[in-house]
Amino acid sequence: MNARANFTRMEDSTQADWVGLIVPEAMKMAKSLPDRVLDHLKMLDGDFGGFPIDRYSHCLQTATLALRDGRDEEYVCCALLHDIGDTLGSFNHPDIAAAILKPFVSEANLWMVQNHGIFQGYNFFHYIGLNRDMRDMFKDHPFYKQAEEFVEKYDNPAFDPQGETLPISTFEPMLRRLMATPKNSVYKAAMKT
Repeated sequence: MNARANFTRMEDSTQADWVGLIVPEAMKMAKSLPDRVLDHLKMLDGDFGGFPIDRYSHCLQTATLALRDGRDEEYVCCALLHDIGDTLGSFNHPDIAAAILKPFVSEANLWMVQNHGIFQGYNFFHYIGLNRDMRDMFKDHPFYKQAEEFVEKYDNPAFDPQGETLPISTFEPMLRRLMATPKNSVYKAAMKT
């Protein structure tokens, strides 16, 4: 068991608690983030939800398409994790993926992941009584074209049982590199200690 601080209220904590106990533990936890994310992604394995392939294969296939198209590692990781929220966010899965990726990706890639559900809706919303043109509310947004392209080139065609689907081992090193250093976090400066 690791040593623990003795305070019962955060306001009673000390610098010694933070520097000697809490921050080192937080750093250990941060280093294992890719493992936890990969474990959660693998929970989609076998979850077909009525689709032609399971959600895990869909994520791998989306990332495969992006990688084969020459996208950078950050983009490929976004493609890999775009539906990771399906298990916890039945009504807002893009928000879950965006929350996981937010510290590590550009504003454009974050927006793309956050809104991919609405853009994918163009392909099916009309079948379930929703407005397929809902994405048009973002028509003037600077990242509209990127989200539209992501769905058209990678997310939409990645339901193919015969489509190339690279194994997770292809993407794991990329995800580990991406999550090694946050770009956008209130804790970024503190992580240098």
